[in-house]
Amino acid sequence: QVQLVESGGGLVQAGGSLRLSCAASGHTFTTYTMGWFRQAPGKERETVAAISRYGASTYYADSVKGRFTISRDNAKNTMYLQMNGLEPEDTAVYYCAVARPGYGVDYPGLKNVMAYWGKGTLVTVSS
Repeated sequence: QVQLVESGGGLVQAGGSLRLSCAASGHTFTTYTMGWFRQAPGKERETVAAISRYGASTYYADSVKGRFTISRDNAKNTMYLQMNGLEPEDTAVYYCAVARPGYGVDYPGLKNVMAYWGKGTLVTVSS
C-alpha cells in the first residue's frame, strides 16, 4: 500500500518561506511523475507543480513560477516544495500525489490522473 505523508506546513507572514516535504513508502519512488497540489476554501484543487521520475522535467503553475521550486530525492523517497515569497493567495491545504503510469508533468489534467494522495498539510499566509 502506497503512503504519502506531507509535512512542513504552518503559519507564515507574507513574503516568508516554507519548505514542504512529502515522504513516500510502499512505492517504487522513482517510477512515476509526482506533484504538489493545493486547495483553498471554496475553490477547486489545482496543480501547483510537478516533477518527472528523475527530476529532469518540471512544471509550475503560472501563479507560482519564480517563487516555488519542486525537487525530489529518490534515495530518500522524498519530494519537496520550496516556497518563497509567499502571498496570502497561497493559503491552502497542500497535497502531494503520485501519478498513474504514463503521465508526464505537462499533462493538462494531471490532478485527475494521480493514483495516490497524501492527506495534506495546511499553509496559511498572513498579510
